[in-house]
Amino acid sequence: MKKIVYILILIIGINFTSFAQTKSANQGEPIAKLIKPYPIPATTAINFEFLYGYDKTFSLQIYNFMGKKVNEFSKIPPRMTMTLEDFYRGIYVYQLRDKDGKIIDSGKFQVVK
Repeated sequence: MKKIVYILILIIGINFTSFAQTKSANQGEPIAKLIKPYPIPATTAINFEFLYGYDKTFSLQIYNFMGKKVNEFSKIPPRMTMTLEDFYRGIYVYQLRDKDGKIIDSGKFQVVK
């Protein structure tokens, strides 16, 4: 009898942990990326290319890993190349924003020199 109780407790515990770790599909994350940076890691320049959903009113903001804005581009073209002469080695975060300032897409890229 004790074995049955222990087995039931074990099964119930496993079920609860599996529910706690499942991720719902609608958590505010985009299904697919709008913009793709390449090459990663970048050495002298990095390209940003729209995969879909291009709008000329979008702006692209670049932040270093400490959160300081290092560059901003408004009215960006569908394919853009940014030189990395003034960038130090490290991880950078990009944010694609609409005309109201809402973040549409974001990601990171690495600069190696």
